[in-house]
Amino acid sequence: MWVAGLRLTDFRSYEQVELTLSPGVTTFLGQNGQGKTNLVEAIGYVSVLGSHRVATDAPLVRAGTDRAIIGLEIMRADRTTIVELELNPGRANRARINRSPAQRPRDVLGLLRTVLFAPEDLSLVKGDPSDRRRFMDDLLIQRTPRMLGVKADYDRILKQRNALLKSANAARRGNSQDVARTIEVWDSQLAEVGGELVAARVALVEDLRPHLVEAYELIAGGAEAVSSADATLAYTSSLGAGVECTSDRLLWRDALLAGIESRRAEELARGLTLVGPHRDDLLLGLGGLPAKGFASHGESWSIALGLRLAGLEVLRLDGDDPVLILDDVFAELDGPRRRRLSARVATCTQVLITAAVGEDVPAELAGRRLMVSRGTVRDA
Repeated sequence: MWVAGLRLTDFRSYEQVELTLSPGVTTFLGQNGQGKTNLVEAIGYVSVLGSHRVATDAPLVRAGTDRAIIGLEIMRADRTTIVELELNPGRANRARINRSPAQRPRDVLGLLRTVLFAPEDLSLVKGDPSDRRRFMDDLLIQRTPRMLGVKADYDRILKQRNALLKSANAARRGNSQDVARTIEVWDSQLAEVGGELVAARVALVEDLRPHLVEAYELIAGGAEAVSSADATLAYTSSLGAGVECTSDRLLWRDALLAGIESRRAEELARGLTLVGPHRDDLLLGLGGLPAKGFASHGESWSIALGLRLAGLEVLRLDGDDPVLILDDVFAELDGPRRRRLSARVATCTQVLITAAVGEDVPAELAGRRLMVSRGTVRDA
């Protein structure tokens, strides 16, 4: 799988740009602020219907315009697929596949798979649980596109249930229980959909674990190399350590229902849902200790990069080789790590790299180089 063409209209800093790409390595070079990351951000957006840099679509639309268009030509075996996404902040986005309107934007999911590593990924180790939950969910959506609908359903149910809990909290001050009784209607929905989401995450973590161990050892290397027992990955539930981490959605559904019941009084008092996948986390460990707070800066980078490479291997096992995007990564790595990473990714069908300094990119990843400057892209 690879991207043969990219066309942007009013996306970020680009009024209009059209590029022809090829398999192998392509490096986008240019000073900071020239639009290198905007190009790969657009490609990554199509694979998960979201940006790795911002939470909403509004910043993706060029200032002074009301919509942005991303067009991709995707090659998969001997088949070409043309995808076009129209981003309309505040309104419904639209999609076209092979020039025919799609019923909904999510229909493009599965047509392109990407693995994107960027400086922001240090938050996978040092950041909030929400960053690690997003990592899992984005990977799930690429493996099984219908999981986007599952996640959207869960978010909708959670929002409604939280609103009812707040209403119930206010009603209790008036000695009324009417609102509180209606919350039970949403409990089974939260547990049903949440159970499916948690079960899928747990199965994903099991698939990722051996690849993370291998990737961390390869990237860290040298004095930081550790035994396989020292690099760990585990799913942690809001239900507590006593719950079995299984990939059975029915068991999770029942466990979530029981957890909701056990914390009913606390949820009503606080006006907030305290049980569910929205409060779960991915625990990364090193040397028997949590990586967050204990790993050095270099170790944290190696773990974050190892996690992305583990995702790459999981997607590879599912079928097509995903497009690998390395956004300003080499500037953050020392020489040995650069060389080890280069050796690992050189076999990918397509690698897209952004860099401010060409010398940061190892010679092993020599390929086509494009210069990006003030909204224009040309061969270097």
